[in-house]
Amino acid sequence: MKFKKLKLYTNKLESELEFYSKTLGFEVLEQNANCFSVKIGWSELSFEKTEREHKYHYCFLIPSNKLNQALKWMEKRTEIIQIENNRKVQNFESWNADSFYFYDASGNIAEFIVRYDLKNDDSDEFDISKVLGVNEMGMPTVNVKKTNDQLQTELQTEYWKGDIERFGTNGSQEGIFLLPNYNLKDIWFPTSIKIKPEPFEAVIENKEREYYIEYKNEKIKTTANNGYN
Repeated sequence: MKFKKLKLYTNKLESELEFYSKTLGFEVLEQNANCFSVKIGWSELSFEKTEREHKYHYCFLIPSNKLNQALKWMEKRTEIIQIENNRKVQNFESWNADSFYFYDASGNIAEFIVRYDLKNDDSDEFDISKVLGVNEMGMPTVNVKKTNDQLQTELQTEYWKGDIERFGTNGSQEGIFLLPNYNLKDIWFPTSIKIKPEPFEAVIENKEREYYIEYKNEKIKTTANNGYN
């Protein structure tokens, strides 16, 4: 599974545009008074202006041998979130992955992750063009199994790893929906941001088919071979 498009909502559109286009240097594909989009590898990330605050967790994939280079590169541009004992890197043993976290301009929790099983090493020095795409998107729920079953049925995706009651995942290592039960898991690691079901839209590619997804009011609406503008 891959995220081809991801649209989030923000009440700090101008700051978010500055962060992604100037601070990090992603290519701007489109912008107007109400929204903008940037190219991130195989993905397109968009933010649309809204009046109220939203708090998301999402993640970007980088080559499996670029964690330390990417960390040093990002430290020059934004603050990296410190984990306990002043660590900046989190190891996920059961996922065979390492990552580090930072806040975007809206205060969302974002992440760069390497997944060693993908064996997608890159021989060049790290820069922003090495980011491969959107890798994870949080989809909070009160019923992990029900949400996963709907995704499996309508997108032909698969349950990946985790706890089917508390915190599961759906997709593949190239693109994953994070499915925390926000009644059992209340904050996004490693922050104090409350896990809430925030609206988003996405276009994903799975098994050579594209699907449009709208997640709103804790309901998932999917359409095959369609997308948002």
